[in-house]
Amino acid sequence: MNTKDILLESASGFMMPFEASEEEEVQVSLGFGEQTHPMTGERFHHSGVDFAAHDLPLFALATGTVVGVGTDAVHENYIITKYGKFEVKYGHVSEAYLTYGMPVTAGQQIARSGNFLHFEVSCEGQVLDPMEFLAMIYGNIAQLEAMGIKGVKVQTDYDADQEELLQMMLRWLPVYMNDIRLGRYVPPARMEQSLRNIFAQSADRSYFFETIPNYGNPLGLSSRGAPLASKVQNLLIGDFLNYMALRHDTYLSTWGDDVKKNFVSRQQPTAM
Repeated sequence: MNTKDILLESASGFMMPFEASEEEEVQVSLGFGEQTHPMTGERFHHSGVDFAAHDLPLFALATGTVVGVGTDAVHENYIITKYGKFEVKYGHVSEAYLTYGMPVTAGQQIARSGNFLHFEVSCEGQVLDPMEFLAMIYGNIAQLEAMGIKGVKVQTDYDADQEELLQMMLRWLPVYMNDIRLGRYVPPARMEQSLRNIFAQSADRSYFFETIPNYGNPLGLSSRGAPLASKVQNLLIGDFLNYMALRHDTYLSTWGDDVKKNFVSRQQPTAM
């Protein structure tokens, strides 16, 4: 199977599995396919690639889901993520930060490597050469950067509560939108003013239409516009949580009593 024949779509962009400075020059310590075992000297088929990536943060490569977390005799601690038809296994991790079923986006830290990283890729059950897969990911990143768009996700103040927030939105977002439409809930005036200020200042700084607009990027934002996207996301998520607090007395489970008590009154315009 050739990865060039398969299109990997990702609403959040793309990211390589780890970052390292040029001085580190992380090397492949054991390649894919028929190899000589470094401990026993025996020939064997290696289903992945081992990188000399010691104690590095490991990232999700695209928009996907965690489909496995555990321990086995070969790869010790591992985490498996699924992106479309592709499953990616990170083995010999010192710690996995997510659990089964959690959604991931490109650039989200999901684990940390141990002494090295075992990186394995399969597509519909067929094992692939991970280097070909990474070449495809890198090509997607390069294409986005050539368009002026960084291949990483927009950061928000609510990323730590991403899974719970997603479940909350799946249940309540249609109700929230309908209540706005019918006038049953009116977002605070300061939120509208904040949005106006953000877009006015962004227009002054020529954030818009630096690239050719498309369905996924209708404003033609480049990497310079990432702060704009983050601030708008924070405002919209904050208003949804404001609605949940006012209309349904519902809060994120990570919030303590003080946060719950002060959240609505603490909603302030976001400055550029």
